Amino acid sequence: MTPVGRDVAVAVERVRTSGIFSLDGQHFDVENNVWLVGERTAGAPVVVIDAAHDARPVLEAVGDRQVVAVVCTHGHNDHVNAALDVAGATGAPVAVHPADRMLWDAVHPDRAPDRELADGDEIEVGQARLHVLHTPGHSPGGVCLHLPDQAVLFSGDTLFQGGPGATGRSFSDFPTIIDSIRRRLLPLPAGTIVHTGHGDSTTIGAEAPHLDEWVRRGH
Repeated sequence: MTPVGRDVAVAVERVRTSGIFSLDGQHFDVENNVWLVGERTAGAPVVVIDAAHDARPVLEAVGDRQVVAVVCTHGHNDHVNAALDVAGATGAPVAVHPADRMLWDAVHPDRAPDRELADGDEIEVGQARLHVLHTPGHSPGGVCLHLPDQAVLFSGDTLFQGGPGATGRSFSDFPTIIDSIRRRLLPLPAGTIVHTGHGDSTTIGAEAPHLDEWVRRGH
């Protein structure tokens, strides 16, 4: 578990887990970022973003706090495969955008999510609110979560350091992800910290100048 980000009212913590991403008959070893958002005091509410691969380190990081939601930025298996274990251990609801239900069902065919995410939703965690931004492209139901008062964005696999998420597989579309980034993410303040689903964090200001370059090369 690695504390990251600024000194803010709601803490942001990263837990790294490793496992297999599987889609279209292909399998890849991946390391995922699981993000915890909430105060670090006993009994305080906390949100788990993208419970991946192994619930144990996530639950260890949560400790004696109250998980109020397990939020999935999209339905790929490496972002949801530990969601039910975390939810079962904590009693928290699992939230997924309905446009990714087919991806969720491929991993958890016998258990529906508890809540459907929608653009404009707000997820309360203590005094803070995570704002849901629907950002399709990597998958139809991809979302980002924005903490505007703290200038923090959790981008899932929509935006990384160095470019957009991959779009060469089923249910993904390059023009759509570029449109999502252009319309929904790049207008955010340049200093907004972007915590990604894999790899290192970045900022909106660091990525914005490269949009046309990504489009030209069809990244």
